[in-house]
Amino acid sequence: MSWALLLGLLAALLLLLLLSRRRSRRPGEPPLDVGSIPWLGHALEFGKDAASFLTRMKEKHGDIFTVLVGGRYVTVLLDPHSYDTVVWEPRTKLDFHAYAVFLMERIFDLQLPHYSPSDEKAKMKPTLLHKDLQALTEAMYTNLRTVLLGDATEAGGGWHEMGLLDFSYNFLLRAGYLTLYGVEALPRTRESRAQDRTHSADVFHTFRQLDLLLPKLARGSLSVGDKDRVCRVKGHLWKLLSPARLAARAHRSKWLESYLLYLEEIGVPEDMQARALVLQLWATQGNMGPAAFWLLLFLLKNPEALAAVRGELEQLLSRTEQTVSQMTTLPQKLLDSMPVLDSVLSESLRLTAAPFITREVMVDLAMPMADGREFSLRRGDRLLLFPFLSPQKDPEIYTDPEVFKYNRFLNSDGSEKKDFYKDGKRLKHYSMPWGAGHNQCLGKAYAISSIKQFVFLVLVHFDLELINPDAEIPEFDLSRYGFGLMQPEHDVPVRYRVRP
Repeated sequence: MSWALLLGLLAALLLLLLLSRRRSRRPGEPPLDVGSIPWLGHALEFGKDAASFLTRMKEKHGDIFTVLVGGRYVTVLLDPHSYDTVVWEPRTKLDFHAYAVFLMERIFDLQLPHYSPSDEKAKMKPTLLHKDLQALTEAMYTNLRTVLLGDATEAGGGWHEMGLLDFSYNFLLRAGYLTLYGVEALPRTRESRAQDRTHSADVFHTFRQLDLLLPKLARGSLSVGDKDRVCRVKGHLWKLLSPARLAARAHRSKWLESYLLYLEEIGVPEDMQARALVLQLWATQGNMGPAAFWLLLFLLKNPEALAAVRGELEQLLSRTEQTVSQMTTLPQKLLDSMPVLDSVLSESLRLTAAPFITREVMVDLAMPMADGREFSLRRGDRLLLFPFLSPQKDPEIYTDPEVFKYNRFLNSDGSEKKDFYKDGKRLKHYSMPWGAGHNQCLGKAYAISSIKQFVFLVLVHFDLELINPDAEIPEFDLSRYGFGLMQPEHDVPVRYRVRP
């Protein structure tokens, strides 16, 4: 070994030791666990399987503790009664802005001047409510029919095989893209619908390549080959979603128009606008396909649940004056009259939604807990909530929390169940797939209606079955913890056909 190399290694080791000087726990702070590896701390365990690691830490330390993860001290809070303290705290104390900007830059190469999440939400919120939401819902139904029934018709009769995740993700993202970003032309013709199917398929398949690499992008662990592939995929997506290209599209949503206007107002150049639109494609569409995948898979694996949902849909259709083929939209009143499907969706999300809710600690802070305890948080640390573990998988809140129970969110009279308890007290936050407080998902209503319309169309128009009825429900891709809906370790083959 050369002297230069040896000196370099010694210098790196010295720097690592200097950076990793362990801090000690101060009075009033949560339990501190720095692990055995300098600087890295628990980073390897956390990255390998965050849920298992945090479960071990909870068993060891209780429902609040601080761990060292890759040079950062992260305080983890797992008491759902105390979540309101965090999610409504002002940005001057607990801020989600800095971490959001970090991920925007690292994953999407996006830099927004004068960016303010609160200003952006204020601009976009009206486009996802009332009449604008109704317009989105109606457009989504039309576009789901275009891609779902159109592709099936084009493929011809008989059975077709594909993976259930690919099936769900493909059709929902393509329809969502057409709904938000516009269609080929109005009035819509057979030719323009065919072009919509072809173009949206290109968008989906390109987007999916980026989505598969997203965890590595976020963690900065791309291989050389991955980096080359990401560059090509991003470049193609930026072209597909460039403002100049989208300007020629018809029936663009109010949401898109408002978002582009917002980007112009804060001085975002056109090339950076395309990157922002790729980010928004992921933010608005990236979780609906996986959510529908798990929902359909749970139904296919639970005949009683599938029969209950089918029975509810048949009963609803028997009350309508139109046949299914005549329906150009699903009225909101109809969508709101599906308590069994609502419960199935809530249970699916409880089992599979695993976002991290993060805040940067901006000042030294005393954080009160619901049980009267108080803990000191240090400026510069990160605070993390992980609702996947608690409340969603807490056996005190949910009997047999690992088991899918389609009617778990139904009362005996068929109404929605909202009363869940921990430590004898009713929970405000008993499931949190949509986040909460300042960072609750703005598109929640749009996403729920989209998933329900997709499931409605699939169950009404298709025969859908597992190729192997005994196939086990796949394990999670553990790298997806923190990014929203979990995705399966592998896809599940299904076959489907249009009903005569």
